[in-house]
Amino acid sequence: MLTTLIAFVVALGLLIAVHEWGHYRMAVARGVKVLRFSVGFGRALARWKPRRQHPGQDTEFVVGAIPLGGYVKMLDEREGDVPEAERHLAFNTQPLSSRALIVAAGPVANLVLAVLLYTLVNWIGVQEPRAVLAPPAAGSMAEKAGLRGGEEVRAAALAGDEPEPVRSFEGLRWTLTRGALDGEDVLLQLARGDGRTRDVVLPLGSLAAKDPNPQMFRAIGIVAPLSRPEIGELTPDGAAERAGLRTGDLVLKVGETLVVDGQQLRELIRGSVKDGQPQASTWLVERDGQRVTLDVEPAVIEHEGRRIGRIGAYVGAQPEMVTVRYGPLEGLTAGVRRVWEVSVLSLRLLGRMLVGELSVRNLSGPIAIADYAGKSASLGLTYYLGFLAFISVSLGVLNLLPVPVLDGGHLMYYLWEGVTGKPVSEAWLQRLQYVGMSLLLCMMAIAMYNDIVSRLG
Repeated sequence: MLTTLIAFVVALGLLIAVHEWGHYRMAVARGVKVLRFSVGFGRALARWKPRRQHPGQDTEFVVGAIPLGGYVKMLDEREGDVPEAERHLAFNTQPLSSRALIVAAGPVANLVLAVLLYTLVNWIGVQEPRAVLAPPAAGSMAEKAGLRGGEEVRAAALAGDEPEPVRSFEGLRWTLTRGALDGEDVLLQLARGDGRTRDVVLPLGSLAAKDPNPQMFRAIGIVAPLSRPEIGELTPDGAAERAGLRTGDLVLKVGETLVVDGQQLRELIRGSVKDGQPQASTWLVERDGQRVTLDVEPAVIEHEGRRIGRIGAYVGAQPEMVTVRYGPLEGLTAGVRRVWEVSVLSLRLLGRMLVGELSVRNLSGPIAIADYAGKSASLGLTYYLGFLAFISVSLGVLNLLPVPVLDGGHLMYYLWEGVTGKPVSEAWLQRLQYVGMSLLLCMMAIAMYNDIVSRLG
């Protein structure tokens, strides 16, 4: 709990500070006087004024008690009296180009931070599962394409693109996600243990996926990397323990089905319910070099509207891992590309939510973000940096949306001013601000509701 709280506060503090720093630095560069730079709201925990500041600046820096936002307060005639001698330093007196640059600098700073973080992760390296495929789900695209399990994916590409090396299973999942959501087929270049290679095309263009969920990957047939079908930690008095299974048992057969992979075993367990009732089966396991036969009857639980089997044990050993690391220039290029891909994907998903093609249940609020922060921090530095990069991209993209009260809304006003030659009237500004605030509050309420429901579920 403490790790989660610290990771969440550090993440928010860093991302907000960078966002506001973008506004601040651009304002100073364009000759606007900044009165206050604040990270957080509410009671000030700390405040100070640096002795050395840019000429014309007398900025107060503040750290607030509530780390859920921040702001840069600039000299502005719309918010108070401005001495005639300082009128040229006021935000509202600046040329349109300067005001637009100052507003855009916050989201851009978040995107630049994301590039730096992804690049750092690429340089440090991260442990990820090797891209060796488990047997595909029955009836899936992968099975129909002739995949049987054990193939290693060497390269992949969306339709029409040049194949690029696949460094890990996570890299493969990202390519499949993009293909499914973009409605594009994916080419896989495969290699087997005997050295033979072949190309396979997965027709993801016909999948019509609306969001990246487990059902989407089951339909594709590539759910998890190949792993030994080994029994891990058991739940006390669970179905596995009652049947006599032990930690370390290697499952060879379930009924008449040969078992070669952890994901395959999980699917067999899930599907061991007929007409709502558990179906017992005979398992052949290898234990300490000996073969043991056990009768296993799974428990039945409700999951996503259907009854599935569970045995109360961790199923499947850790897959073979590889270190994914890039060189200096290659790591930077990959970081820029990942920020672009995540930004485009985020915009497409938001667009599908607006037109009703994607459920708003995909919105996550502060509880879910805090949970992800804690989990990524517990896995190690590179995972936490990757989490920060993803959230930084999301924050940058969200703030560029043309929604009043967000930075993108102000840029929308400036676009109007640039086209018509006159600013948006005060009356319309007030109306649009109310609309924007209402939309933002609705999004926050939905995200919080999703968080609470997922926690209770």
